[in-house]
Amino acid sequence: MVTTSLILLGSAVLIYLSCELFVNSIEWVGKRFGIAKSAVGSILAAFGTALPESVVTLIAVVFGSNASQKDVGVGAALGGPLVLSTIAYAFVGWSVISFRRRRSQGTVIDLDRRKLGRDQLWFLLIFLCNLALGHVAFRGKQWTGLIFLAAYGAYFFYEMRADDKESALEVLEPLKFQPRRSEPQTFWILLQTTISLLLIFLGSNIFVDRLEALSLALGMPAHIVSLLLSPIATELPEIINVLIWVRQGKEQLAFGNISGAMMIQATVPSALGIFFTPWVFDRYLTFAAIATALSVAFLWLTLRNQKLSASRLSFAALFYLIFAASFAFTR
Repeated sequence: MVTTSLILLGSAVLIYLSCELFVNSIEWVGKRFGIAKSAVGSILAAFGTALPESVVTLIAVVFGSNASQKDVGVGAALGGPLVLSTIAYAFVGWSVISFRRRRSQGTVIDLDRRKLGRDQLWFLLIFLCNLALGHVAFRGKQWTGLIFLAAYGAYFFYEMRADDKESALEVLEPLKFQPRRSEPQTFWILLQTTISLLLIFLGSNIFVDRLEALSLALGMPAHIVSLLLSPIATELPEIINVLIWVRQGKEQLAFGNISGAMMIQATVPSALGIFFTPWVFDRYLTFAAIATALSVAFLWLTLRNQKLSASRLSFAALFYLIFAASFAFTR
């Protein structure tokens, strides 16, 4: 138990340090290749940080040898959006409040509210389709996974075509691998990005493995681990990126990372689940999907009514707590 706890702590530290390297290098990638600031968060950062959860789903549904293992993959596909739409968004609010004295804008949230609201609406529509498919069965159902892949493809190209002239003028912190150069070389930018992603992936896998070992030692059932605990572990990179970017006053990147990762996980892992499993939800998966949809709807309505604030963002965590409570009482 002590050894497992120490490994958990060590892997969390590794993820944090890797994320420090990653957010530093991914901003330079965006600037070097002329990518809009919004796409740096929603596409580049989201792709890197969504890898752990996507790989968990891929391995479980494609290579799982029994129904139980495939169920873990489906749980991971739904658990990721659940944690991102509740805990991660709440963490933005908590971080803004915690770092308000270090931020030049205090608790004011610098954000393109219209874009974030549009992203939430698109995610909600796609996710409700996921939920509906989880309660029906018909011939050729597995091919509907192609629709979700196409949806992410459209989102990817739309985001990458965004134009943001401020990104080219923004002054960035020196690249960690070349701290003395005001304009680091492309090779070192890409090398730091690659190494940081490998370390994030390594740290996340160690964290998930040890978390599952700890839950088994405590006698917790596998379905609780796959829906409640593992997603928190695999979404740790996004949460740490939030902390780093909000501390730097770059919450637009933090929001982009979360919403972009949500779009990936609502489409790519879900498509894998639809391809390789019956994609049938039990009550726990249904509860998770409903909690996710309610949290996203809450954020969308808050944005639409122009009432977004750090304190209101914090309320997103309540939807996760309600789901956890319902999970516990219906076992």
